[in-house]
Amino acid sequence: MESVTFEQGVDKGTRYRELLPQLASLFEGEPDLTANLANASAALRTCIRATSWVGFYVMKQGELVLGPFQGNVACVRISLGRGVCGTAAQERRTIIVPDVERFAGHIACDAGSRSEIVLPIFSRDGAQARDRLVAVLDVDSYEVGAFDDIDAAGLAPIAKLLGTLAW
Repeated sequence: MESVTFEQGVDKGTRYRELLPQLASLFEGEPDLTANLANASAALRTCIRATSWVGFYVMKQGELVLGPFQGNVACVRISLGRGVCGTAAQERRTIIVPDVERFAGHIACDAGSRSEIVLPIFSRDGAQARDRLVAVLDVDSYEVGAFDDIDAAGLAPIAKLLGTLAW
């Protein structure tokens, strides 16, 4: 596959549905996690029109560490429970923040960021027979209220697909 493409004039829910099989195709046969996350961040940046930054924070030794991303320079390490990413990781749930200035403890890696959505990514741990938090997907926008339930619903199967990668 050379690039990620979308049908012209479609709504964002449709764009997410079109992206999912394209990501699966990108990942097929590629075992390298960094390469797959890099391609995923580029594809998501293309898909989500309102995005200013999209990337991954990977769980390493009990904290989130910056992984592949598209956008401005970012914070490198985030503690669990800190900021939107750390809170989503600690609470193991998707968080949509329409206005980051109203989120207590928001980490302003990019002062221009105004809204954010963060989804935890889980990998099935066969030994423990449960889902293990491996990363979070973080998407930011310079627009207030850029993300909503349509984004959460569209990104959820993408986060699930990402959880199937070789973590």
